[in-house]
Amino acid sequence: MTNPGETQKKSRRGRGQGSLFHKGTNRTWTIQYYREGFKERDGEPVLDGEGRPIRTRVRVREATGFTNQRKAQDLLTERLGQVGRNEWFERERQPATIEDLFNSLKEHYLANGCNSAESLGRRWMHLKGAFAGVLAANLTTDAVTRYTLMRQRERAANATINRELATLRRALNLGRRSTPPKVRVVPYIPLLKEDNVRRGFVEDADFFRLAAQAQELWLRTFLELAYTYGWRKGELLGLRVRQVNLLTRTIRLDAGTTKNREGREVAMTAKVAELLREAVSKKRPDDFVLTRGAKPVKGLRQAWQNLCVRAGLGSFVCSTCEAAVTKRKKCACGSRKRVYRGFIPHDLRRSAAKALRRAGVAESVIMATGGWKTPAMFRRYAIVSSADQRAAVEMLERARAKPVSPRSAPFSPETPQPQAGSTEVM
Repeated sequence: MTNPGETQKKSRRGRGQGSLFHKGTNRTWTIQYYREGFKERDGEPVLDGEGRPIRTRVRVREATGFTNQRKAQDLLTERLGQVGRNEWFERERQPATIEDLFNSLKEHYLANGCNSAESLGRRWMHLKGAFAGVLAANLTTDAVTRYTLMRQRERAANATINRELATLRRALNLGRRSTPPKVRVVPYIPLLKEDNVRRGFVEDADFFRLAAQAQELWLRTFLELAYTYGWRKGELLGLRVRQVNLLTRTIRLDAGTTKNREGREVAMTAKVAELLREAVSKKRPDDFVLTRGAKPVKGLRQAWQNLCVRAGLGSFVCSTCEAAVTKRKKCACGSRKRVYRGFIPHDLRRSAAKALRRAGVAESVIMATGGWKTPAMFRRYAIVSSADQRAAVEMLERARAKPVSPRSAPFSPETPQPQAGSTEVM
């Protein structure tokens, strides 16, 4: 028992056990512990006589945000364990925002030479308005759901929204894995259901119509390469002269320049060799194969859409009433916006896969040619077209029209059957 007016003496903690205390009138607990560090003066390390930093014990104070003493003690115990295992890290003084995480992801992509660094910027254009100033620690699943609904009201496709949300999740995970971590907990980010089966085939007749309307050499060469080998648009636009060998009639994609980072080499057809010989004429080894005049082709959206419209394989329609429009003029409904409907360049990739498969080329060879890494991914492209379905039905009808031998005829009630116990002599 203590006398009135006397204060009870607090028991001192043992050395290395840290301490808990209230700072001023704040009701939340602050923890204090020590870590191994270096002596500093004005932010610079203090050196000894031999020019080495002087080691010392550095005091660390950290606001827990807890009013519950047990939770604060648990955090202190965790920090002491990190110090003992040399896993302690200094906390970020300024909380990271979603924009900070995106910038780190962009630097990560550029440092690793990722081909998707350019598409990253396009996705951020949509994410920026909703998440740029949001603290990473304050991001919630509800906020992500509201963004999804907003993009759906803007008529964005589910696949487009999923790619944007995947970019957001990738930035958060990179921040969580960094040292020190910029994100403690990554919230659940739900993705939308999307139809990932590839549709749209360019049949031979369609390709001939496209080729007839391709007046520029680069566009005609692009068509032939894409329809023959099924290479991606970026792989073809990035093709250099040094990758084309007219003597051995081979084309090589360098490792690291493709989507799956693996190199590929294919043999030329007679038409491909003819077009490439003209496309690389008088060019230096590091020049691009596909050029408009002296400038490399960076994109072909407008050229492709105009080509398909000229060939009768695409059209422009009003974005509001879906009425066909031919020029950039106001529609009858008052809208000036138009959208393209028709074939896309990626249709050539799946068409090439189907054509090679129909020609009897082994699946493993087709995958190596087009750059499909797994059979499951390949089968999403090499699906059967309506023309193949009609050909299959015609083959079935021809097979059924052939005369059937009596030995293989189906059972009929009128066919006499041998009696039980009788022996049939053959």
